[in-house]
Amino acid sequence: MERILVLGVGNILYTDEGIGVRAMELARERWDFPENVTLLDGGTLGMGLMDALTSCDIVFVLDAVLGGGEAGAIYRLTGSDLRKSLSFRDSMHQTDLADTLIFCELIGKRPEAVVLGMEPEDYMSMGTELSPTARKRLPLLCGLLRDELTARGLTLTERRTQTGLSRKTEGMET
Repeated sequence: MERILVLGVGNILYTDEGIGVRAMELARERWDFPENVTLLDGGTLGMGLMDALTSCDIVFVLDAVLGGGEAGAIYRLTGSDLRKSLSFRDSMHQTDLADTLIFCELIGKRPEAVVLGMEPEDYMSMGTELSPTARKRLPLLCGLLRDELTARGLTLTERRTQTGLSRKTEGMET
């Protein structure tokens, strides 16, 4: 069975730089995942993620992406396009994820990597809340993750509240 890592990355202290972590949290709230899927808040750990990365076959990195689109644009990146992801470029992170994946490759355990991300509205201002645009579009990013996992033959079970109704997140698109 394929080992899958869903890695939310970014600095939650800088508004939309925390998009990846917030998307991972929302996905964890919305769905139950099969046992071969691990969700991890990678924050800004860089090289500290080596063990998690070498233990999976594929990693879906949720992150803010500077793709040149409008704030809230959703992206799927692979290969050389990974550098558009904030965590794959020289940034506030000690070592970017591209370097970390290179180290994984050197020891013979590099996972396939796919970035699912969103264009940030503001990733420079200090603040723990996402921008209104990012907050509204976050469910769409989570939906892309669900679609990727479903395409791999996995089933995500929607979590239910105590009343049996699906959770609703105020002010977010679904």
